Amino acid sequence: MKNNRLTVAILIAMLLGIGCGEFVHRTMPSAAAIEAFAGYVSILSDIFMRLIKMIIAPLVFSTLVVGVAKLGDVAAIGRLGVKTLFYFLSASLVSLTLGLILVNLLQPGMHLHLPIPAENGSSGVSASRFDLKSFLHHVIPQNLVEAMGNNEILQIVVFSLFFGIAATAIGKQGKPVVNVLDALGHVMLRITSYVMLFAPPAVFGATAGIIAQKGLGVLATYGLLIGEFYLGLALLWGVLALVGFLFVGARVKNLLSCLREPMLLAFSTSSSESAFPKTLQELENFGCPNRVASFVLPLGYSFNLDGSMMYMSFATLFIAQAYGIALSWQQQIILLLTLMLTSKGIAGVPRASLVIIAGALAMHGIPEAGLLLLLPIDHFLDMGRSATNILGNALATAVMSKWEKQLRD
Repeated sequence: MKNNRLTVAILIAMLLGIGCGEFVHRTMPSAAAIEAFAGYVSILSDIFMRLIKMIIAPLVFSTLVVGVAKLGDVAAIGRLGVKTLFYFLSASLVSLTLGLILVNLLQPGMHLHLPIPAENGSSGVSASRFDLKSFLHHVIPQNLVEAMGNNEILQIVVFSLFFGIAATAIGKQGKPVVNVLDALGHVMLRITSYVMLFAPPAVFGATAGIIAQKGLGVLATYGLLIGEFYLGLALLWGVLALVGFLFVGARVKNLLSCLREPMLLAFSTSSSESAFPKTLQELENFGCPNRVASFVLPLGYSFNLDGSMMYMSFATLFIAQAYGIALSWQQQIILLLTLMLTSKGIAGVPRASLVIIAGALAMHGIPEAGLLLLLPIDHFLDMGRSATNILGNALATAVMSKWEKQLRD
């Protein structure tokens, strides 16, 4: 009942935010006044996001170390790691391919009735290219405190793996440390329940701020593109749910029910990070053991962003179509592989999807200025892909739990 009340409160807050934002958009006398309103109301979402970021680092560290210690040996950790990465790469390939197929079938760039930006224009988004040295620097922490301070989840995961393996290796001497971290994990989950009480005001602030600035009219202007992208997400949801059904059977319905609140939170705040603590909690309630959930879910935030994957291939080819640039199937396959590779190297980078797309555009001779076509609605598209990222990572965790024969009834 408490979960249902919070879900309803979040939904009501989002609807109130839409109404308030549209009222401000229509009645405020100037763009400066609207900007000021958006700045003030976004304080609510900023506070919530800071509280979430306060939780994530200690939660990931404590739960992952305990999870690794409970796995018991390096062989078990390696087996789970290989299975998890195989699943992530497969899911990324499916997501990218689905986006590529849909954009070729629907041709959204051919039906856009908007002025096309000049080819030599700038979108203000810096392109990203895959660089092994930068990738390794991003993965391997040089300072745990710095990694935690910057919420570099992948770096925290790497340190936690070393720490958990070492704590297991020293036997009885490591058990007191593991017990302390186990208690810390439970404390952080309790703090999560307190922080979640602030979710409805945060959702109101985030929604009111973006609608006040953009207005609902932008949805009408880009309605076809938005509709086609969300159709793609719906199909991706169906594919992911089918994979979940193949592994956990009819229980996938219960899992989707458990994910209702985290997905709504990610959707309304356009941030999958905001739903991380709640998703972990719900997965454990569903029956995923802590030692698997605390290992798979943090890795998924760096390697398994299914909604973002589909968006990258969809958006890149949409821009190419808008400029009348036809890419052969061979070029599109190279594009798909490029996106898969580069997307694994910049987890945690602000506006990562747009950064990766900018790099892919430059590589294939497509004007980077085409990103200007997406910027007005990127927030609305980000809402859908954030919720999809939560679904993909939660299903991955359930699948890994079942694959390891550790999913509780």
